[in-house]
Amino acid sequence: MTTATLTPSPLDGIRLKFGGVLRSEWIKLRSLRSTMWCLGLVVLLSIGFGLLLALTVDIPSAGNLPDANQHQLQVQVATLGVNFTQLIVAVLGVLVISGEYGTGMIRSTFVAVPGRLGAFFAKAIVLAVTTFVVGVVSIALSAVVAWPILAGKGVTISPMDSSVLLPLLGGAGYLTLIAVLAFAFGAILRNSAGGIATILGLVLVVPTILEILTRLTKATWISNVSAFLPSSAGGKMFAYVDGSTATQAADQAAKQGLVYLQSWEGLLVLVAWVAAGLIVGAVLTKRRDV
Repeated sequence: MTTATLTPSPLDGIRLKFGGVLRSEWIKLRSLRSTMWCLGLVVLLSIGFGLLLALTVDIPSAGNLPDANQHQLQVQVATLGVNFTQLIVAVLGVLVISGEYGTGMIRSTFVAVPGRLGAFFAKAIVLAVTTFVVGVVSIALSAVVAWPILAGKGVTISPMDSSVLLPLLGGAGYLTLIAVLAFAFGAILRNSAGGIATILGLVLVVPTILEILTRLTKATWISNVSAFLPSSAGGKMFAYVDGSTATQAADQAAKQGLVYLQSWEGLLVLVAWVAAGLIVGAVLTKRRDV
């Protein structure tokens, strides 16, 4: 009777470190044609919408505008594109994970990273960093292109003012969180069409429906629910906020029984959405079969 002897493989005991997983996911992300198209469109649309608003906005007696109004105009011009580019990064976020499920490449990924969660969070981190960098660049370029036009119309540009700078960074942060939330939906559903439909429905359709219902019923609770949706709460991150005006708005909302979120509160609400999505996505990724 012959006993088979297993020869140890030189690769036995070798495990891919998290840094290696990150590099692998970065290579995969930047090598996809869809990534380049999506990120390129984010930059182009940001510049295009900012330029369009700067060219068409009518500013009578700009030199007499209060500083708060001038700062608000600068923020609106630079971040207008965020309302549209959020849809692009949402699609990209879903495709980052669902695309591998669709092609079956996820099996190879999980063979290389048997624990699965390392690959899951590496994808999310690479997506988040990439989206934030592109978001900062796109918003900055929008400001660089559009603000000189506003200056020509008499607006005093204040790029280093905190009330201007923070919303610009908030816009990049909002795009990042929306992309990661979309990634979580892609991991949960493991289907590109389903993931894209879910995140776009949550960002676009649900707020519209709730707004219509609020107008029809005048129910304050519907408006309050709407305030905690990702797009509504996250929109506070890149909205211009004047201290005195915000206080008055909060007081007025309280009198009417309405919820009024400050910028940091909107950030926390959106972070909670993202954290919940990632937790569910991570648990399902760990437990389900490929």
